[in-house]
Amino acid sequence: MKKYWLIGATMVITFALVGCGETKKVTEETEKASEQTTEATTQTLSYLGTDYIIPATVDSIVTASLESMEDAVVLGIKPTGVLEIAGEIPSYLEKELAGAELVGDKRAPNAEAILTLDPDVIVGTSKWGEDTMAEMNKIQTTLPYSHISTNWKENLTALAQLAGNTEVAEEIIADYDDKAETAKVKVKEQLADKSVVIIRMRGGLMYIYPTSVYLNPVLYEDLGLLVPEIIANSEAQSEITMETLASVNPDAIFLQFEESENTETPNALGDLQSNPIFASLAASQSDQVFVNTITPLAQGGTAWSKVKFLDAAVESLLHN
Repeated sequence: MKKYWLIGATMVITFALVGCGETKKVTEETEKASEQTTEATTQTLSYLGTDYIIPATVDSIVTASLESMEDAVVLGIKPTGVLEIAGEIPSYLEKELAGAELVGDKRAPNAEAILTLDPDVIVGTSKWGEDTMAEMNKIQTTLPYSHISTNWKENLTALAQLAGNTEVAEEIIADYDDKAETAKVKVKEQLADKSVVIIRMRGGLMYIYPTSVYLNPVLYEDLGLLVPEIIANSEAQSEITMETLASVNPDAIFLQFEESENTETPNALGDLQSNPIFASLAASQSDQVFVNTITPLAQGGTAWSKVKFLDAAVESLLHN
């Protein structure tokens, strides 16, 4: 009897161990499947030294910055949400972005409107403060799209990865580089010793930018023009007085004037052009002042802006 009892006990223990082994195996397989599922539903986007976890498939993108809106147009992306200017999609992007919901303006993105759209990712701007960025990240992973013009390739590539069309970004970048390299040779031949500046009028005042900001990289890096000392010494958007401009006395001026940025001084452009000092500048005397060669709303540091301005700058400088 004792013999049978021992055999029975041994069998129970054996079955228990087998059961534990099977349970452990099932648990491990379940955990592994769960990990695989998690990996399949997300992807990592590496952008300017930071990794962002986003859905593997991105169907809804809110472009909460003018920079990302411009590049969305270049890439053929249809955002679900975009910023407004005076209650409408910016006129120069209206056709391509038609149908998108408005989610506030560049100074105050509307968190409630963005939340309603339930986006897979939000593309903001590095111009935002920490509070705004934190608020957006509570809704969904938010990319701080760089406003520094020299990051335009990284910007475009990141946005293209979100939309799954990196090949388009690669083609745009390659085409631009080829065109800029060809134009650079011609520009250097004709304008090697010429001084060219970009001035943006805001609130009736004139402003210049550092070499890496706004449209400046097109002139000084892509086309290889000399960098005026006043531009080289500029660390941020800076007002330039008429007296200082006269001391620089540039050979050519690209002048950008947007009405919505000069609402209290609507006649500022005309007043500037009729100013005796401005009229005496070398650029004015040789008819080399180019007003709004591209839309004055263009952000500058985007593929859209660079492609447009490269063509306009070369056409203006070499055929006038």
